[in-house]
Amino acid sequence: MDNPSKIHATIPAQSRAAKKRAERKETTTMQSLLSSSVLANPCTTGSLFPPAAAKLVASVSVAAGTGARNSGGAVVAVPRRLAAGGGGRCVASASSSSSPAVKTAEAGVVVPATMKAWAYDDYGDASVLRLDEAVAVPAVGEDQVLVRVAAAALNPVDSKRRAGKFKASDSPLPTVPGYDVAGVVVKIGSKVKSLKEGDEVYGNINEKALEGPKQSGSLAEYTAVEEKLLALKPKNLDFAQAAGLPLAIETAHEGLERAGFSAGKSILVLGGAGGVGSLAIQLAKHVFGASKVAATASTPKLEFLKNLGADVAIDYTKDNFDEQPEKYDVVFDAVGQGEKAVKVVKEGGSVVVLTGAVTPPGFRFVVTSDGSVLEKLNPYLESGKVKPLVDPKGPFAFSQVVEAFSYLETGRATGKVVISPIP
Repeated sequence: MDNPSKIHATIPAQSRAAKKRAERKETTTMQSLLSSSVLANPCTTGSLFPPAAAKLVASVSVAAGTGARNSGGAVVAVPRRLAAGGGGRCVASASSSSSPAVKTAEAGVVVPATMKAWAYDDYGDASVLRLDEAVAVPAVGEDQVLVRVAAAALNPVDSKRRAGKFKASDSPLPTVPGYDVAGVVVKIGSKVKSLKEGDEVYGNINEKALEGPKQSGSLAEYTAVEEKLLALKPKNLDFAQAAGLPLAIETAHEGLERAGFSAGKSILVLGGAGGVGSLAIQLAKHVFGASKVAATASTPKLEFLKNLGADVAIDYTKDNFDEQPEKYDVVFDAVGQGEKAVKVVKEGGSVVVLTGAVTPPGFRFVVTSDGSVLEKLNPYLESGKVKPLVDPKGPFAFSQVVEAFSYLETGRATGKVVISPIP
């Protein structure tokens, strides 16, 4: 997120010129990012992954939604949409797994015993992360599915968890981090009702972000997830785009609902270019029916905010939002400016606070992962009314997870920091 402090510096002429060149470059990047409703699909040969990355294409020679047997008689999963002639959807298989138990069959893949995953044994900064070549594939509970991960996304909560900010309620170490996932179902539990092997899905794998999050997260080749936390991936999105949505869009949606936001109301979003902020703008405007949406960002990102649906884009490097006369029904604070935020909310209004101090009438909440919310929002994603936003520096390769975390923690990302392909 952008640093909300106002800039009061006297800049030499040469420095000002350099700054303007940097701003023009960043503005061009923002315009490029928004030149289409979603980012360009990286699939070039019917697969999410370029040929040089991995051999990850599943055959579609069997009927949609069914399994097939390889030469050894083992049952393998076939992506249903691809089998049904789904227009070359991106599909992941496990032929590049580190496990010797992996066998690639013409019709799909066998689930291996071990997998590649990023993990940490102690709390700390990004340097505690290590790539483990032989982590046990998680067991699948009766209400869970096993997802072959195609893409994952990083969130600030991942960094806070790794730093030990809520170790008292965390799962035991070592930890494979990661909340957001997009991939293909390869195994289902006995009580799973709707999802089937081969379904392309996305979701936030932890129902409560701070209460016993899973020890085996999404920064791995496989992850086990409760069915109720997942939804079918929007048909028009690739895995990288879908992976960047779940936790952020659920946070934006739940915050707006808890604030009592509805059609005809006004809202100010602080940190509008970030992962949650960019989606709060879009949901407020295109789903909830806001009468007016204002948002803050730095100079190069103002046009970006308008393209998302903001009616008013406030440059926090030049203007103090709390000194402006306009008042709003809801202020959505994604950057930790609670004391200022309460100054611009109408009497009887609400301030949603995601980080920093809470000043009444502000409130904070912990998002609940819910696949039904994603299902509800899928039509808006598929129509292009709500757009997934992957930071232009990404997606980051699986080998670059440490670099991706370091970038996330600068607070300068636009949209979401995504890891893809995996592995």
